[in-house]
Amino acid sequence: MTTLHPVTAAPRRAGRREWAGLAVLMLPVLLVSIDNTVLSFALPAIALDLRPSAAVQLWIVDVYPLVLAGLLVTMGSLGDRVGRRRLLLVGATGFAATSVLAAFATSAEALLLARLLLGVFGAALMPCTLSLLRGMFEDRAQRRLAIAVWATGFAAGAAIGPVVGGVLLEVADWGAVFLIAVPMLLPLLVLAPVLVTESRDPAPGPLDPVGMVLSMATLAPAVFAIKHVAVAGPDLLALGCAALGVTAGVALVHRMLARPRPMLDVRLFTVPAFAGSVLVNLLSVMALVGLLYFLSQHLQLVVGLSPLDAALVLVPGTVAMVLASLLVVRLVRRWRPATLMTAGLGLAAAAYAGVAVAGGSGGVVLLVVAFAALAAGVGIAETLSNDLIIAAVPPAEAGAASAVSETAYEVGAVLGTSVLGGLLAATYRSHLEVPAGLDGAQADAARETLAGALALAPTLPADTGAALTASAQAAFVDGSSLTAAGGVVLMALAIVVTRRALRDASA
Repeated sequence: MTTLHPVTAAPRRAGRREWAGLAVLMLPVLLVSIDNTVLSFALPAIALDLRPSAAVQLWIVDVYPLVLAGLLVTMGSLGDRVGRRRLLLVGATGFAATSVLAAFATSAEALLLARLLLGVFGAALMPCTLSLLRGMFEDRAQRRLAIAVWATGFAAGAAIGPVVGGVLLEVADWGAVFLIAVPMLLPLLVLAPVLVTESRDPAPGPLDPVGMVLSMATLAPAVFAIKHVAVAGPDLLALGCAALGVTAGVALVHRMLARPRPMLDVRLFTVPAFAGSVLVNLLSVMALVGLLYFLSQHLQLVVGLSPLDAALVLVPGTVAMVLASLLVVRLVRRWRPATLMTAGLGLAAAAYAGVAVAGGSGGVVLLVVAFAALAAGVGIAETLSNDLIIAAVPPAEAGAASAVSETAYEVGAVLGTSVLGGLLAATYRSHLEVPAGLDGAQADAARETLAGALALAPTLPADTGAALTASAQAAFVDGSSLTAAGGVVLMALAIVVTRRALRDASA
């Protein structure tokens, strides 16, 4: 008797239309990641113009990735149901309109509100891009390359954000950094319906409004607690918010486990390769954004570079990140992902160590080399971790898996500014020696931020102003060194996770 075996069709290979569609999908990827860091270089100008407090300044930076991260799982699940391309186009329209509002904000509070709305629409954009790739590129080798391009865009966007900001701030005011969304999203709105095929879960479960609320309630209070501790120190408010976030998180997990078709299959986190990749993703972005947070201010407010010159310092790092992300696609054919990720994370740790040891004495050259090394290392880790995450789920659940990947990215961005930025702010305040002759309000303004101290200095007598400037810059350098030491610890933790959780992961 002859035994018949079913013939499995080879995965369809992508053609020109799919690769052109990838180029179109890179527009929102670049934009959303640029918006995460473009504010870093615009921050001094915003601080001098709108005069936000230290807490409001941190919130202006953090509210966008905070809301984005809180809604990503919800939007990923929604895209699986209503159509990923449809949700992408809705998000693009809202993001462009809200960017105009941010550009013309006349107060710190108005800018904060606009950033919040950008987070809402950004959350509608991001899960769709990666999940659409899952359907467009069925061949694993092609999909790995597409994901590498996507990850490169995501990570490089974070790096070129300050470059874009520096160029724009050289020729226009800070509002221009938000207006770039309009020309970047218009081609998407025109070309995506033609080049990007719609995809959705063919048998979706019902929407889960309670789960959506719980997912936001898990993240927002927890991150607020971290931010509050960074600015005001530990107190009952911080403890209460942390407890609320943990309680909501436990309730969310129980709800997801009890539902036959949850919006997020939390059982995926029992798979070491999936959970480990998510954590490495988070820690890598935390390190990258944390470095950018103080590097941009150091270059402008301590070294004295213009926004454009400070941005150009980051160009070698951007190039290094792109090259490393694309090169690792070839290297993973010969070496295991864990080996390559360990090498990349080790490179990032060495970069942070150099900044920590040199402090303010290393000069601009050290900062160029350090950022290039860290960016290359993060590019390697991001590319491989995203590939492992998206490969762990079936195509129907691509939206939810993409949302997890991007949530890790956004939480990492929030924690980079909250934890590392908070450490920098706390060290600055404790090391600042306020000169004699300042009244209480002036002393408080000097302690808030370095930008506040430098804005105050010209209004004081010459000797007092010079003493305040020198003391504030020295305190900021001390904070930068301690923050860099924290970055070394983060990368060491990421290496441990990689070696333990991903040692058996294969390409």
